[in-house]
Amino acid sequence: MNKLNSIIAIALLAVTFTACKKDGEEPVIVAPPSDGSTLTLNGLIAAETGSAAGNSVYVDFSTDKQTSVDRDSWDLGFAAGSDFKVILNSTNGASALIVNKTDLNAVTAADFDLNALKVGQGGGNFTIIDDGRETNILNKTAIAVVSATDADNKVYIVNRKGGSNTVLTNDELYKIRVLRKGTGYTLQYAKLSATTFSSLDVAKNAESNFQYASLVKGTAVTVEPAKASWDIVWGYSMYWTAAGATQLPYAFSDLVFINNIGGVTVAQVSTATKTYAAFAEADVTGITFSSSRDVIGSNWRNTTGAAIGVKTDVFYVVKDGSGNVYKLKFNSFISNDGGTRGKPVIEYKLVKKGA
Repeated sequence: MNKLNSIIAIALLAVTFTACKKDGEEPVIVAPPSDGSTLTLNGLIAAETGSAAGNSVYVDFSTDKQTSVDRDSWDLGFAAGSDFKVILNSTNGASALIVNKTDLNAVTAADFDLNALKVGQGGGNFTIIDDGRETNILNKTAIAVVSATDADNKVYIVNRKGGSNTVLTNDELYKIRVLRKGTGYTLQYAKLSATTFSSLDVAKNAESNFQYASLVKGTAVTVEPAKASWDIVWGYSMYWTAAGATQLPYAFSDLVFINNIGGVTVAQVSTATKTYAAFAEADVTGITFSSSRDVIGSNWRNTTGAAIGVKTDVFYVVKDGSGNVYKLKFNSFISNDGGTRGKPVIEYKLVKKGA
């Protein structure tokens, strides 16, 4: 190709590319949603074994992507929507106790009962954790709504790691206070015995459900993916159980929560009605979807009795925030069903593409 032809070809390419633009912007290429896959979730950190896997695993069906997050890597989540609410790290068994003071420096071990922070395995109560019985985790948080009036925002003692009706020692506890700063937050924090505190400003981000912070690192940290980029999360978390008519705080392994804040809804289907293999787009019409965070919860597996392992008589239908509908089943999670504890295997298939 001679020089003149090269110039003409480059010019034509530029014109063609420009024609693809709209209002001077780059053309947006939207990848089609995944047709489905089988994934082994990476819940274990390094060589750890057992039920209390170190990672929470976020899954996005439309991109076949899983994101493993060390559940000990964060402590607080700051709601990014219109609410001014703060969540504890339920995946670490965290609890929080309010102190009727607003001066962080004035709070000491004498201001609370250490045992009042214990929760899990039937101990403690639902006021010191984010109440897992709620359909939305923001409904009943241990930390009160952050008020626009600074004087109304009290100090809290945070046991950042618990869940087994235990509490860390005093030198591992933190005291915190959260204020509003414009459209975001200011976190004041210190070790319990400290007489000075540090501050961290946290800005809201509309692309996320929460912004996260680590008290240990004293920084903002990345935890869950953007709210449009995950559908379910598997892992260990504070939840609840029942002893007769009494509901008790309880830490569970292998819980599955849905991204209901991000618009994900789910239905459980009995194989007596329709098998996983036979379920197709035409069957979506008769499905009633739920936005409850724990619609999957622990319902997908048995941990006691003769049938320990994944339940084979149910599967799930998941509608993501973009309207794509997937059928989902769990293939294994424990040695009894041929799996590995901490590395559950899931299978999902696109049955209806979003509009």
